[in-house]
Amino acid sequence: MKPAQFREMSDEHLQLTLNETVKHLFQLRFQSATERLETPSEIRKAKQDIARVLTLQRERQLVRELLAQLPEEQVKGIQGLPEQHQLAAARAAARQASGGGAGQAGEEGEITDG
Repeated sequence: MKPAQFREMSDEHLQLTLNETVKHLFQLRFQSATERLETPSEIRKAKQDIARVLTLQRERQLVRELLAQLPEEQVKGIQGLPEQHQLAAARAAARQASGGGAGQAGEEGEITDG
């Protein structure tokens, strides 16, 4: 499944998709062990789909946590952005609100220009 299709899903639908994909991966591994698997690439595709869903769930969780710390007017502006841009915008707004500016260490430990 393509990443854009995952982004269109609700949180509940994403969780159901994750559960189904994990079950499917288990079945594929079982078929592989009994030498009845026709397309070995299906295991790789299932793993990639699981990683995509988990990544998207984590992004959504981080956005919710960051938006809870911001004023309402900033939250509305960020929620109007496409989903793939919301995390970066929320991080930048939270950094600005906390007084973090240029020359500060970023979230991941990188040094920003300053």
